[in-house]
Amino acid sequence: MKPLSLIDSAFLMLEQRQQPLHVGALCLFAPPEGAPEDFAYQLAERLRSSGQAVPPFNRRLITRAGVNFWEEAEDFDIAQHFVHLALPKPGRMRELLAMISRVHAAHLDRAYPLWRMYLIEGLEDGRIALYSKIHHALVDGVAGIRLLMKTMDADPERSLAIPAPWEAYTKRGGKRSLPVPSPALRSVDALRSLAREGVANVAPIFRRLAETRRDYRDGNPDCVGGLQAPVSMFNQRITGSRRFAAQSYSTARIKAIATAFDATSNDVVLAMCGSALRKYLLENEALPADPLVAAVPVSTRKDDGTSGNEVAFALTHLGTHLADPAKRLRAIKGCMDYNKRALRSLSATQLLTYEGMLFAPGAVSLFTGLQRQRTIVNVVISHVPGPREDLYWQGCRLEGLYPVSVVIHRIALNITLISRNESIDFGLIGCRKTVPHLQRLLEYLEEAIEELEATLPDAKPARKRRARTVETAEGSLAE
Repeated sequence: MKPLSLIDSAFLMLEQRQQPLHVGALCLFAPPEGAPEDFAYQLAERLRSSGQAVPPFNRRLITRAGVNFWEEAEDFDIAQHFVHLALPKPGRMRELLAMISRVHAAHLDRAYPLWRMYLIEGLEDGRIALYSKIHHALVDGVAGIRLLMKTMDADPERSLAIPAPWEAYTKRGGKRSLPVPSPALRSVDALRSLAREGVANVAPIFRRLAETRRDYRDGNPDCVGGLQAPVSMFNQRITGSRRFAAQSYSTARIKAIATAFDATSNDVVLAMCGSALRKYLLENEALPADPLVAAVPVSTRKDDGTSGNEVAFALTHLGTHLADPAKRLRAIKGCMDYNKRALRSLSATQLLTYEGMLFAPGAVSLFTGLQRQRTIVNVVISHVPGPREDLYWQGCRLEGLYPVSVVIHRIALNITLISRNESIDFGLIGCRKTVPHLQRLLEYLEEAIEELEATLPDAKPARKRRARTVETAEGSLAE
């Protein structure tokens, strides 16, 4: 038996009827050329013949004396975890995303390992889809994407020899450097470690906190405090219903903007989100005077692990108080640069303690709702690295990889995106009631990138760069 860390256990304790806490992904695949009409059926039968699961897919939750553990389940039941579905006609993206919205809202049964996969056929263009969901207590977003990619290969023939996703063994790779330290001890052990390190290692935490509070007090626009976000329409209690929307953008378009502004692709993505949220809130007559604040998870993994949660959080404003797209991007870049300097200045255990002390007031407001004017964050925006080459799964070419994340009470909208070799795939998930007409955010994201492109030196006034159109649960939108 393996005990859960505090953060992994927290995802189980915070789960409620209205807020299932699993993460998911929707993959779109083009079948091999010349595939028979019953290709999806044959693939489903081959996957269904799998009779075993490996970590983390065989880990079942058990509780002893109030403590959560993972145990390796020996009675693997494929019928509980793999489902073959067909879309109703005409099989548009509209029907597919409506289906994902429904199945993502359903809880996973804790009597079994906490994951499920759906093979979906019936798309009018002949493609097939694979939707998978796994509890956040088992993996974070980065680990979840790595699990998927380990079942694919750059060669279509080799991909046919890879076992079912739940049967493909995973291995930890070598160490690699990330821009922030790894909070591998994100539990009581971290606090014990800090105590053992002594006063010399506590001092940087208080020095960093003092600098943050001084910058906030002095009105530094790049500094975002733990109770600075204005309460918005996204900061309400949620229902159990969900709406999912998806869209892709060319990596080259975003990198061109980033280069022109000496920014990162992530800065550009945040600016696009800020613009889209500003227009959405203006449309609903609900735009706060102060800028919205986003929580931006930063992976702190230093290995290729595929389980558990290793994430730090940066708070950044989204420039929603600014109408000018260039000024918004520069403001967001300044805020993210400030965050990076702060994160890099602390060790693993120091970072954990610093985050806890900085975010505590806002976290109390978030989970209690006592503070009605300010909160810790308005929206979560995650950017997960994906494959850097064309990949194949069971002979099928990967054409889209859309994340389906979580929303919780008082954070009713989550925007997660995955960078692939030629595109960045956006997945938006929200409470259907709290965030009405969520699909309009996709229109505003397209407008946002066009506005930024119009600021570039070589921009042509008449240029209109629209992505190809797909249909969501609410109608035709750009992808």
